[in-house]
Amino acid sequence: MEQLIDIFKALLTPVIAMVATYIAWQQWKTNRQKLKLEKYDRRLRVYEEVRKILSIIFRDPGKVSTDDLLRFRTSVSEADFLFGPGTEIPEYIDEIYKHGLNLWRLNQEYRDKPNGYDHKKVVDERHKECTWLTGQFDPAKEKFKKYLDISR
Repeated sequence: MEQLIDIFKALLTPVIAMVATYIAWQQWKTNRQKLKLEKYDRRLRVYEEVRKILSIIFRDPGKVSTDDLLRFRTSVSEADFLFGPGTEIPEYIDEIYKHGLNLWRLNQEYRDKPNGYDHKKVVDERHKECTWLTGQFDPAKEKFKKYLDISR
């Protein structure tokens, strides 16, 4: 009987070590999943901000303001870190911002009619920008899809 107790005492330390290792591994897996979820939430927020600025422009293209565009730019500023610099998402966000700024500039020109104002040119360019920006709902969804697909 005493031998059996000695054997159990000898096995107790390795068993405790294995249980502790298993618990640590489970915690590591949980933390990894938590990190993925946080990354997903932050990426989704960037996508929602893209849709938000597109909706503002879609609702009334003549009233897009620099405040709207700056708010957009600030709200998506972490895209470089979430998606990686030089990837398609930060570049796409820059493209939306530039088109938005150009639309704002054309709206100002349309409203103020400065010297040398060419009405047809301004209206055509405004139409081109509005068409591009309001047509970005589906392309945005496609671009963000691979970063927000939770089926993988």
